[in-house]
Amino acid sequence: MMNNKVTTVIATAVLGFSSAALAEDVRLYNVASMSGAFANFGEQGEIGARLAVDTAGKIDGVSLELVTVDTESNAGKAARKVKSIIAEDGGLLFVGSTLSSTALAVGKEVNRAAGVYVTGSGADEITGSQCNQATFRWSTPTYGAVNASLQPLLDKHPDIKRIYTITPQYVFGEAMLENTRKVAAARGVEVVGNSYHSLKEKEFSGYLTQAMAAKPDLLVLLNFGSQSEATIKQAVNFGMKNRMKIVQVWSNGLDTMRTLGSSVSDGLYFGAQYWHEDTSPANQAFVKLSRDKLGLTPTYAMASYYQMSKLLIDSVKAVGTDSAKIRTHMEGLEYQGVAGHEVVRSDDHQVEKSFYLLEGKSKDEMVDAVDFADIVATNKYFVSPQESGCNLASL
Repeated sequence: MMNNKVTTVIATAVLGFSSAALAEDVRLYNVASMSGAFANFGEQGEIGARLAVDTAGKIDGVSLELVTVDTESNAGKAARKVKSIIAEDGGLLFVGSTLSSTALAVGKEVNRAAGVYVTGSGADEITGSQCNQATFRWSTPTYGAVNASLQPLLDKHPDIKRIYTITPQYVFGEAMLENTRKVAAARGVEVVGNSYHSLKEKEFSGYLTQAMAAKPDLLVLLNFGSQSEATIKQAVNFGMKNRMKIVQVWSNGLDTMRTLGSSVSDGLYFGAQYWHEDTSPANQAFVKLSRDKLGLTPTYAMASYYQMSKLLIDSVKAVGTDSAKIRTHMEGLEYQGVAGHEVVRSDDHQVEKSFYLLEGKSKDEMVDAVDFADIVATNKYFVSPQESGCNLASL
């Protein structure tokens, strides 16, 4: 037994293997923030991972177990738990993580064990300067998220000349801010100020007061989850929606807008890794599956953990559990995913996928209870592996 290192097994499915039948059960470890500031995201992610396991297939009698590991939104604790799993249970297949700092720490441990880790965290370093053989990243990194959010927004509103940023002070936030400053400089837009905050912050009125005093045309929110939702609510209460444009660069999509309500999200802009109204066939099939099986329209957290888990499960079904074979199989893989056509780059293990800019709708414009936004733009922005600093061949 592994003491309190992981939670109980939460799902079991029976896998069918097209080319490599297995003799023993397979465990997939879901690394998620089940407590702490990002617990809501972790809980929804677990639902998505479980859905992938539950629908994995029923041939050959090999069972797949999903085991959730609570990172406690803490990189050090997450790394120690993963190291213990590898040592005590022989676990080599991992998905998930919310914080970029956690993903980097977990990735190092899995890489030392020559395992496979699929993450959705955003810091550019994950598939850049700190890339490794074990780690694959499904989400668009901060470079792509910032460009796919700001470039079309600035195209739509060429009168935006001054922006103010609010940034969480950790690796993800720093990467978001750096990329925002680069886009602003390239577009001739002035960054008139920035406010940093900690991951424990809940009150943002002081930062918003500073932002209003700087008189920007655009307020750029670089925080995430409940912190960004609190920032938005307080900004709207301050009347800032009537004084400037507001964009949350990395939102929770549907979950964010449900929390805010249409009266708040109307007219605001949201960058999103996933949007349930994407018309690609694979996504529409996923939305139907989620609604039929769970009675839920999928959120970003559900979709990302579902797709990350499915990518790893499908690879195990194709080549078995040997982690070296799984990595080789995934490198260069093209498939239809929840964000349309997706490609796993072999040079740095970054998945090239779509990123969305959404504009919130008024309640009168919504055609159903989850139609909170229109897709303004869908783009793919990625630096090359050479530009990112990743060199897997030398590792």
